[in-house]
Amino acid sequence: MTAQPILRFGLIAILAATAGLFLARALLPPKVTPPPATESATLLPQPRALPALTLVDQEGRPLPAGFLRDRWTVVFFGFTQCPDVCPGTLTVLAQMKKELADLPATEQPHVLLITVDPERDTPAVLKAYVTFFDPSFSAATGTVAGATQAATAFSVPFAKVPLPGGGYTMDHGAGLFIVSPAGALAAYSSPPLAAPVLARDYRKVVQYYEDSRR
Repeated sequence: MTAQPILRFGLIAILAATAGLFLARALLPPKVTPPPATESATLLPQPRALPALTLVDQEGRPLPAGFLRDRWTVVFFGFTQCPDVCPGTLTVLAQMKKELADLPATEQPHVLLITVDPERDTPAVLKAYVTFFDPSFSAATGTVAGATQAATAFSVPFAKVPLPGGGYTMDHGAGLFIVSPAGALAAYSSPPLAAPVLARDYRKVVQYYEDSRR
């Protein structure tokens, strides 16, 4: 056999081996990142897409359909006349943000309170309330139907409870929800809530999300 056929067969063998390598890689199952061991957060196996919500922000402006996209958001449902759970949770969230101050801007949590009492919680009332705990906190309100739709999207129960002598209070779920930059529910935490635990779990959720995208 002359040198030219030998060279041709050698090139064919190399190309065949290369093609086989690429085919083997294509047939391999995709790399699966194991979920982290969290302390109190429950990580959803598949982030749950959220519908467009009909709400207004604390300035009274309608929130756009994709307002939960392009950043990490920690969502909490409550109301300004809540006597204990809501102020306690917002205090914990303010402490959590301080523990996460070293994260890059793209991974910093945006804290959003969605009211379950839109009849009393106007944008101005909400703004004064949430910014007392942290100037970066924001809030959303709307119609009763809009608040109900938002709570349903996050599976948060709430109900108006009449008080003796008139007036009312609100019963509501007190969980926290971590929404990914894709606008999908990635994880949630239920009471009791502690800032150091929330911060550690938040870091794990963000890292898991980033690793899964690679």
